[in-house]
Amino acid sequence: MTLEQRHNSRLLWMIIGGVSIIVLLFLAAQWFFAEHQTESKKTQTPTIGKQETRLSNSTQASTETDKVSAASEPAPSTLIDDSILKTPVPDHLSLAKEEIAKLDDIQEQLKDQQSSLQAQHQDADTLIKLKEEQIKLLETQLAEQK
Repeated sequence: MTLEQRHNSRLLWMIIGGVSIIVLLFLAAQWFFAEHQTESKKTQTPTIGKQETRLSNSTQASTETDKVSAASEPAPSTLIDDSILKTPVPDHLSLAKEEIAKLDDIQEQLKDQQSSLQAQHQDADTLIKLKEEQIKLLETQLAEQK
C-alpha cells in the first residue's frame, strides 16, 4: 500500500467518524427536546384541568343533547368542536390571550381549508367538462367508423 492510499483511507474514516458524531448529537438533541416538551405539557395540564372541570359542569347538559343528535345523524369530520364557541373566555389575561391565539389559528386553518376545497371543486368541474368533451369526441369517432 502506498502512502497516499493510507492517507485516503484515514481521511475517509475521519469523515465517517465526524458524520456519525454529528448524527449522534442531532439524535441526542431531538431526544432531549422531546423529553423537555413532555415535561412542560405535564406541568401545564393541572391548570387547564381545573378550568375544564368548571366548564364541563356547565356544558354537560349541552353535550348530552349533542350526543343524542349525533347518534341520529352521522357527524362529518370537523376541524373544531362546537363546544369551543360556547366556552367562556378565561379570567386570567394570559390564558385568554392563549385562547384567542388558538382560535385565530383555527380560523386561519379553516380559511385555508375552505380555499383549498373551492380550488378542488373548480378543478373537478373543469375535469368533468373535459371528460364530457372527450366522450363526445369518442362518440363521433365511433359514429364515423360505422
